[in-house]
Amino acid sequence: MENNIEIKNIREKTPTLYIVIPCYNEEEVLPITSKQFLAKIQQLVTEEKITDDSRILFVNDGSKDSTWDIIRKLSAEDPHYIGICQSRNRGHQNAVLAGLMEAKDQCDITISIDCDGQDDINAMDRMVDAYLDGCEVVYGVRSKRDTDTVFKRFTAEGFYKLLNWMGAEVVYNHADYRLISSRVLQEFANYKEVNIFLRGMVPLVGFKSTSVYYERAERIAGESHYPLKKMLALAFDGITSLSVKPIRLITSFGLLVASLSFIGILWAVIGALVGETAPGWASVTCIVCFIGGIQMLFLGVIGEYIGKIYLETKHRPRYIISERTYKDTDAKQDMGTDKK
Repeated sequence: MENNIEIKNIREKTPTLYIVIPCYNEEEVLPITSKQFLAKIQQLVTEEKITDDSRILFVNDGSKDSTWDIIRKLSAEDPHYIGICQSRNRGHQNAVLAGLMEAKDQCDITISIDCDGQDDINAMDRMVDAYLDGCEVVYGVRSKRDTDTVFKRFTAEGFYKLLNWMGAEVVYNHADYRLISSRVLQEFANYKEVNIFLRGMVPLVGFKSTSVYYERAERIAGESHYPLKKMLALAFDGITSLSVKPIRLITSFGLLVASLSFIGILWAVIGALVGETAPGWASVTCIVCFIGGIQMLFLGVIGEYIGKIYLETKHRPRYIISERTYKDTDAKQDMGTDKK
């Protein structure tokens, strides 16, 4: 009962929003999309859906171009822009996580979105409305993939189907465009694993959630940082981080091969007893090579899990923030913690 009253009280006040935007070598597109994000903040403030303490938080993921310089320049021009810089490139998922953890104590809600302009920022209006209606997590879901090539559409949709089949709980056609309340982020901070896959981890936290659908546009400028190779790597990381089904499939296949091998042994023994053996060098070689290849493949999958366990036991930091566009002494006031 107390929790329900607390949620109601949160909804009765205008929330503070932080838009978390990971950036890696985005010098071409950032000057364009940053203006769109600022316009969206100003519109939501005018409509009294969010407070003017809301911010656009850029996370520089070790960019090699002038991305960080652009972020610092934007921060000097308008207080709604702030930024943090990671000490080195740690990947998209860690960049998003760094931004969320930076913002969780400073705002009521966060919305993570890429800075390439492909995700429809107007969907933020419906995300905020859903939060005001009581949802703690709102997933941005692509309604269709008309802008993708046939190959891209096939691989992307196969990516989500494979993850679900392997036991990783993900929202179909949802990437990392989502609203998360500070209440959920406080609980999510208890997830300490190094190998992170946010699309599968956020649903594990629970709380009331919904989805908003939007059409994704083509990238405004620059090049995509998620080619097929990285997409496959992300899928494999998601599967091995959230599911042990590959290990169970290996066990099942091992039992099948063992059963067939036992039948083969019986057939060979019976054939030898009745004197009907025949030369079979080629067939034996094929079987040995097949079994050897399968064993190496299975050892590789098991080794991947062992490698992840090895990394988890080290408890290395998932990200390191080397620089901020605001001073730590001013952060509490500028980022809104004094009003909590």
